[in-house]
Order: sequence, then structure tokens, then C-alpha cells
Amino acid sequence: MSVVGFDIGNENCVIAVAKQRGIDVLLNDECKRETPAVVCFGEKQRFLGSAGAASAMMHPKSTISQVKRLIGRKFTDPDVEKDLKMLPVETFEDPDGGILIRLKYLEETHTFTPVQIMSMLFAHLKTLAENDLETPVSDCVIGVPSYFTDLQRRAYLDAARIAGLKPLRLIHDCTATALSYGIYKTSFHSSGPIYVAFIDIGHCDTQVSIAAFEFGQVKILSHAFDMSLGGRDFDEVLFCHFAEKFKEQYGIDVYSNVRACIRLRAACEKLKKVLSANAEAPLTIECLMDEIDVKGFITREEFEKLASGLVKKIYFPCSKALTDAGLTAEKISSVELVGSGSRVPAVGSLLTKLFKREPSRKLNASECVARGCALQCAMLSPIYRVREYEVQDVIPFTIGLSSDEGPISTELNGVFFPKGQPIPSVTVLPFQRTNLFHLEVFYAIPNELPFGTSQKISSFTIGPLDGSYGSKATVKVRVLLNLHGIVSIESATMIKDHMDDSVTVSDHSNSDPMDIDPPFETVANGVEDSTNKKCESPQSSTDGTRKDKANRRLPVPVNEIIYGGMEKAEISEAHEKEVQLAQQDRTVELTKEKKNTLESYVYEMRSKLFNTYRSFASDQERDDISRSLQETEDWLYEDGDDETEQAYSSKLEDLKKLVDPIENRYKDEEERTQAIRDLSKCILDLHQLADSLPLQDKVLIINECSEVKRWLSEKMQQQDSFPKNVDPILWSSDIKSRTEDLNLMFQRILKSRASPSPEYKDKPDTSNHQ
Repeated sequence: MSVVGFDIGNENCVIAVAKQRGIDVLLNDECKRETPAVVCFGEKQRFLGSAGAASAMMHPKSTISQVKRLIGRKFTDPDVEKDLKMLPVETFEDPDGGILIRLKYLEETHTFTPVQIMSMLFAHLKTLAENDLETPVSDCVIGVPSYFTDLQRRAYLDAARIAGLKPLRLIHDCTATALSYGIYKTSFHSSGPIYVAFIDIGHCDTQVSIAAFEFGQVKILSHAFDMSLGGRDFDEVLFCHFAEKFKEQYGIDVYSNVRACIRLRAACEKLKKVLSANAEAPLTIECLMDEIDVKGFITREEFEKLASGLVKKIYFPCSKALTDAGLTAEKISSVELVGSGSRVPAVGSLLTKLFKREPSRKLNASECVARGCALQCAMLSPIYRVREYEVQDVIPFTIGLSSDEGPISTELNGVFFPKGQPIPSVTVLPFQRTNLFHLEVFYAIPNELPFGTSQKISSFTIGPLDGSYGSKATVKVRVLLNLHGIVSIESATMIKDHMDDSVTVSDHSNSDPMDIDPPFETVANGVEDSTNKKCESPQSSTDGTRKDKANRRLPVPVNEIIYGGMEKAEISEAHEKEVQLAQQDRTVELTKEKKNTLESYVYEMRSKLFNTYRSFASDQERDDISRSLQETEDWLYEDGDDETEQAYSSKLEDLKKLVDPIENRYKDEEERTQAIRDLSKCILDLHQLADSLPLQDKVLIINECSEVKRWLSEKMQQQDSFPKNVDPILWSSDIKSRTEDLNLMFQRILKSRASPSPEYKDKPDTSNHQ
């Protein structure tokens, strides 16, 4: 098994894998290090990744890109509405408020969720990794934006599981970058932390994190973001500029034509890259629409003026990250700038003014996240030994918890997991209950969330409780903030209390984690401080106490409801559908291969029949084969253009039945020449070896060699008198068989000479056996 890191970008994906010598970025089918995050539905199969991007112009209304922006989001979110307008596919709202994508495929109308589309991408990346590594891929770490909500994180996990992956962790993009940056640094010592700002300007978002590095560890101090500011927004500035210009100059409305929009956006993206290294750049597109060629020109100064508002917006997440980390710009030792949208020179100038230092671009802007993910996967996987390095991440949002009786808090400000809480974290809560009860997990501070995000996360039902213990029962609930940044209830246990034998337990060093008091003393609604409620058996022995505790602890059922999440049955159904779609893709690809093989065979045999194989086929055979080849070619381009795999295989078999006899004659002539050489050499070698053998054996070998030599001479004379266009009398296989017979005869003679004399064979074995 291999450990893999996936960076699923809005535009491109990168796969990195941990190997013995370090981290490698894998190549896709086109030998490129980045794979487009595109899923395209053709007439009979899906085109994924690079193939999807290549097919987008042919199937614009069934091509889905930028699905990362849609996953785990509501249809009515303002940002989602904006994104959906840029997609040519048909979308609508599902009954729960989510997003559904409707398209035509295999002459049927199909409906997919963004999670299903994302699972298709994961499955494609998994296949690419397995083909490259030639081994199954399961364990992985996936990079996610720091602004991802609980629902979005769960959606990523669901998509990965549908694709057959086993995510060990969802890691924040900037955290993965910080890991890939810091683990190789040797300049970090124990004298004090070194603060580094990581700024990731991606295709559609901007993320900023402040990290503190010390020897052997990295600690993330803060996360900040602008989820609507990325490289595509700079592309859109150019797109709008030229769309308006072309309308005035050429009288064409680019917005009215889907293909024209796609082509102009692609051209603007290239133009932006040219302007990052040049002061000016031209734009030329042939037949943009209505068969009109368009030309444009822009300088970097004009572009920066058009994008000045976007550049200024980068200041805010950077400033917020510094504030949340409790640092000033002067304390930042380095500013690492990454992401596909980081190449705009004006962005670098702004960051230089803000941090009082020029940003560094030494990290690979497109691969650093995937490399960090692969490193983290190797650290979590038991099959790799990685140098000790601690990664301390934090949650970007404040999370609250409430019960039937009101809010539950671990902090003085009334929240449960505050913003900046380390990942992972666990808290044990004791409840006094007589019946089942409910817990609600929610985002406590709406202003921290992306606009339009629901505060509700999940709901848990604890119970029913065993009523045989009366009215007094303590239920201890383990609330976990796991490695994925998701809040869940790991377990719930009911403990029977006795009022008569309540004794304070002073030593918890060997106790079960469920018996440890929660790490706070505040009594909130529905929560009791159980410091003096510990119950212990009257027996004085430790063994008796533990046995009594085990008898008093009962597991309590926990039922989880994720608001907007997928049920297990839905995940299973989506997995089955993905398997069916993948099988359809394989069937179509195999059919294409069979068709291409048949077509190639027709052209190849037609050429060989009148050249290479000419003297090995009779006139009648050539006529029959030529006629069959022509009939097959006509069928391929008419009725056989869209046939089944079996039809192409059957046609190929029919042709081979005609061609194989001629091909066998041609091949056997070459093989026969070599076989004759081998047999002649064998005879010569046996004559020489026979001189060292007793007379009886020597005569036997020489006679046998003479017989074979006579047989070969007769057969060769007969073969020379036969034309090449009939089956040979002397096949190469016959000659090889005679060679093998001679060698076997010689080996038998040698073996008989090496055997002990008969007078010794019947003597008892007197050697010592142990």
C-alpha cells in the first residue's frame, strides 16, 4: 500500500506520494503534474481530468468544473448563485436546500449532487495514482480550505469513501504548506519560535495562516480567509474588459454564447500570466463567435488599475490573521506566497508594504499543499517511519454545544470549543439523567462564518437509558473534535451511583478516560461537576474497585443527525452508482480499443499482403483476403461505426482466420532458418563430446546424430522444391523437437554413467543419521 496526498483545487488537482527517498508528485496520462478538476459527460462515457478539459468544448452543457465551490453549500447562498451562473450545466435546488445538477447522459436524464461529482474526481485521481505506483491506493490525506464548514468536511469524506479511499486526515491547505516548508528546515532551534506567514491565493479563494516554528514542531496560530478572492477574479476583470470592448468594436455579445465565454476566459487566464512577466500583452482569438476574429491589447498598468479593488482586498485576511495570532508584522520572519493566483506583481507589492519584507516564492506554488498532505499521510500511516515532527492545527470557527436544558460551555465566554481550539481535542461531559436526552452542535459566532452558512451543525440523541437503576444515573459523554476538524460524540457511558458509598477517588493514573473529570469546574445547565460524585466500591482492594466500576458502566446508544449530510444508505447508493458509471467507462474504452485494433489490423494487413507476405500467399488467398479487408473497412465506416466490443472482436477473428496461415508461413521461414542452425550446432557439439565417452556410448551418439542429419537433409531438399505460398513440409517446430531429443538422449547417457555400480546399489547404508 502507498500513502498519498491529494490537493483538490478549484481548477486543478495535484497528487503527491510518499516514497522511501521523499515526496514525489505523480504525472497524469498526459505526463503533466496538474490534472484539471473537470468531469465531462459525453454521449456514452465520462471524460475525467485532462480528458474532461479536452472534451469541454464539445459538451459544454454537460461539463462540470469548480465543483469544490459547490460541495456542502446551499443553492440560495449568494456566492453559490454567482458560481452557478458561470457554469453552463443545468442546476436546481433539492428539497433540503442543497444543489442538484441535471444533465443528459446515455439518452437518459441524470441528477447528481456535488458530492457525487467530487467522488468521480477522487476516483479518477485514485486510478491515476494506482496506475503510476502499480499498487492499490487507499490511505490518503486530503487538503481542504480552512474556511470549510463541518458539513463541507463531511461531504469531502463522503466523496472520498464513495471513491474507495480511506482519508486519514483532512488538513488545512496552509497547514499542509507549513508542514512541507518546516520539516526540512534545519535553522529552527529551541531558542524561541520563528513566525512565518503563509498566504495561499488560489484559483477562487485566499487563505492566510500564521505559523510558529520550533525545532521538531509547527504550531498554527491563526487562520483567515476570503473565500471569494482568487486568481479567477483577476481573470474575470480581463474577461469583462474585453467582452465590453469586443461588443463596441465588433458588435458581438460574448455573454450570449457559451463556447465564446469559455474560449475568452481561457485566453484571459493566459493573458494574465503573460502580464506577470511582461509590461504589455496582445490578445488574439480566431473565430470567437459568428466567424469573427478578434484582437485586443492591454498593458500591465491598465490591468492593475482594473484590478486595484481586488488587490486591496488581500490586505484584510492578512491583517486579520496577524490580529488573531496576537502578532505584529515586524515579528514575522518570512512571508511565503503560494497558489495559482499569486503571480500578479501588484499582489507582491501590497504584501511587501504590509509585512515590511518582500514575500518569498521559493515554495512550489502549485505542489506545496499536495506535498504536505503526503507527508502528513506518511506520518499517520504505520507503514512509514518519518522523523518526529509535531503538527498542531486549530479550528477557525467557534463551536457551541447545548442540551435540552440549555447551552454547555467549557469557557468563561459560554462557548464549548473556542476559535483556535487545537485539533484534535476531546472533552468528557457528565450528565445526570433519567431518560434519553439531546445535544446540539452549532457555530456560536455567526460573524466568523462565510456569508450564508447555517449555524446548525449536527444533533445527537443519547439514549434510551436503562431504567433499572432508578432515577439517579450519570451519563458520561465524550465529545471529540477529531483530526478532520469535525465535532462528533465518540461514546456515551452510563454509570450507576450509590448515595451510601460515595468516596472521592484521588488517583486517576490508571483509570479509564471515561472516569476522568472534565477539564473544567464550571457547572453549566445540564452539567454537574462530579469531583465529589466519584463512586467506589466499599472494598479496599484496587482489583475490587475496578471490577465494581466495570459492572457499573453500561454503553449508551448515540444517534447522530447531520444537518444537510448524507445518510449511510445514500453513500452506499452513490458508491454503487459510481461503480456502474466506471464500468460503463471501461466498457466504452475497451470497445474503442477493439475498434482501433480492428482498424489498424485492416491497414497493416493490406500493406503486408502485397509486400512482406506477397510470396507466401497464393493469388486466390490474396484475392479473398483483399476482399475481406475491403468489406471490413466499409463496414467500419458505415454500419460498424458504433458497434459492440463483441462485434469488433468477431470481425477481427474472421480476418485472422484468413491471414494467419500466410503469416505463419512467413514467420516460420525465419524461425526455420534459426532452428536449422541450432540443430547443426547441436550435432557438432555432440560429436565433440562423444570423444570423451566409452566406445558403446560414443557409437550410440554418433549413430543418432547421423540419423538426424540424414533426416534434416531429406526434409530440406523436399522443402526447397515446394513454393512458399503453401504450408511447409518442414516446420521449425519439427526441427526444434529433434534438437531437444538429441539433448535429452545425451543427458540420459551422462546420468547413467554417473549412477553407482550395481554391486554397490544393494549394500546397506551404514552412515549415521540424526
